[in-house]
Amino acid sequence: MEHTSVDDIDSWMSPATAKRSISHALGAEHLALNHYELAPGETFGFGYHRHADQEELFYVLDGTATFETEDGDVEVAAGEAIRFAPGEWQLGRNESDDPVVALALGTPAETGDTEIVRECPDCGERQPIRVEPTEDRDALLGICEACGTEVVRHS
Repeated sequence: MEHTSVDDIDSWMSPATAKRSISHALGAEHLALNHYELAPGETFGFGYHRHADQEELFYVLDGTATFETEDGDVEVAAGEAIRFAPGEWQLGRNESDDPVVALALGTPAETGDTEIVRECPDCGERQPIRVEPTEDRDALLGICEACGTEVVRHS
């Protein structure tokens, strides 16, 4: 048995104010469980994306998250959940003026191949991006795979 408190878990670099890996803190091997805090304008991920092998479920604890999906935007309020099957495109964000707190559950824990696309200002359209750390590892960058432009930076 393992036990922890979200407040005792360090936040990881991400586009959110806080991303805490509960599953990592507890040593879980088959389930990814992350606790997110999003300020207005922040997102859960680095871009519109899909996981080849991972099923993902988001449960909103506070606020309202908006998820961009293949079927259009879907609002998910506190006490509601949304599920994405492997291969489904999505990006959750906070479009409100209030914070969003949510849990993200994924299985299997490893995401497998993840495709991410994001608007590239140089290309003028969404392009595949790769996420990599800066040389001094103080931030994560989203780099357009088509032209090499840095399209996003999060620390």
